[in-house]
Amino acid sequence: MSKSLSVFAAGATVLVLGGAYWLADSMVEKVGKADQTVTFVAGTEPAIEEKVETAAAKPETAMATVQTAAAEMAKPVAAEGSAASLEGAGGDADYADEGFMPAGKLNVGRAALPEEIAAWNIDVAPYDKGLPPGQGSVADGEEIFAEKCAMCHGDFGEGVDRWPVLAGGQGTLASDNPVKTIGSYWPYFSTVWDYVHRAMPFGNAQSLTNDEVYAIAAYLLYVNDLVGEDFVLNQDNFASIKLPNENGFYMDDRDKTEYPLFRREPCMSNCKGEVKIVMRARVVDVTPEDAVARKRAEEAAKKAAMKAKSGAGEATPAAATPAPAEESKAAPAAESKPTETASAAADPALIKKGEKVFKKCKSCHAVGPGAKNKVGPELNGLIGRPVGSVEGFRYSKAFKELHDAGKVWDEAFFAEFIKNPKGTVKGTKMSFRGLKKDSDIEALIAYLKQF
Repeated sequence: MSKSLSVFAAGATVLVLGGAYWLADSMVEKVGKADQTVTFVAGTEPAIEEKVETAAAKPETAMATVQTAAAEMAKPVAAEGSAASLEGAGGDADYADEGFMPAGKLNVGRAALPEEIAAWNIDVAPYDKGLPPGQGSVADGEEIFAEKCAMCHGDFGEGVDRWPVLAGGQGTLASDNPVKTIGSYWPYFSTVWDYVHRAMPFGNAQSLTNDEVYAIAAYLLYVNDLVGEDFVLNQDNFASIKLPNENGFYMDDRDKTEYPLFRREPCMSNCKGEVKIVMRARVVDVTPEDAVARKRAEEAAKKAAMKAKSGAGEATPAAATPAPAEESKAAPAAESKPTETASAAADPALIKKGEKVFKKCKSCHAVGPGAKNKVGPELNGLIGRPVGSVEGFRYSKAFKELHDAGKVWDEAFFAEFIKNPKGTVKGTKMSFRGLKKDSDIEALIAYLKQF
């Protein structure tokens, strides 16, 4: 059905019936070597074969000759898919048996098999189009996420280093520092499933089973406070999931709404002779350098600092001598803060060690002046405050029950909890495995009691 010719063109590309066969320099020592061949479908015009044979004999014109011959060979010999086209290719029976049916104008290739299409057709579109069968629970997803995802995204989707944050950020999109997560920004949950299935885990893409993807997706809903801890995601309830920012997206209609407003003929007359920078961006490096403007800004900053300093200095004498009544009020207040006194008396080395231990908590919790809720609540005043009492933080059902029962964070309960979070409070969102050393727990408590 096919025949071979000794054809060589070192470093060139020979096109045969539309397929590119590279003849590498390392494989071709010289034109005409008998054991180097190019195979093409027989049954074409003899003149074409002669051109290819001529190319082998004349290296200086081989490239042009072979390209011309290949182009002529690529011309369809009959209507696509007809018996004549198969016969012209060297026999319809053999051709069909091998599974190579003509496709396209060049009679190259065959129709893709269903299983080949299925291997590529893995996308999932809103809301559940293309979704395969399967299911996964929040509990299973938490374990899988901790094993395969947390190294980059953190135990709660808070993000490690500069890896993407997946949870939180609700209400921040209109702020100066928007946090774009699944719960705050993404419009469709199908994108979550599709991306995890297609590209994760990093470095081992498409290694997850469908049930594992469902479980991870369920856990991501949970850490974004969109489902409960006993939720199970499957192909039947998938379409019911609506992400909070779905309506924050709309079809791009700028060609109709914005383009006409801004598409005007430019003014090319009466231009200003000089352009001056009159204001500076908050991020200085995006504004062109202007020495005069920078100097003015620095002088203005110095004046503002001096004014603030002088104002503070004037207020100091009045505050230095409190009235007797104020002194009497201040005394009980000082007595009512034994925690601060105890912290001041704590071992500095122990506190320093506790600060180091707190690094394990820092990705999810903040402490100190200006501390705010992150993936977990801020921890200022933790020892002695009621469980689940930080304003604005969305606690799990388990912590809400402890709060309603009047449970308080004393040192003993905190030590028990931080040693085994999930064993101490069943149903907590906190997937931290706990501190195993009592000395680390003691140091952490000493550190937290400072705030």
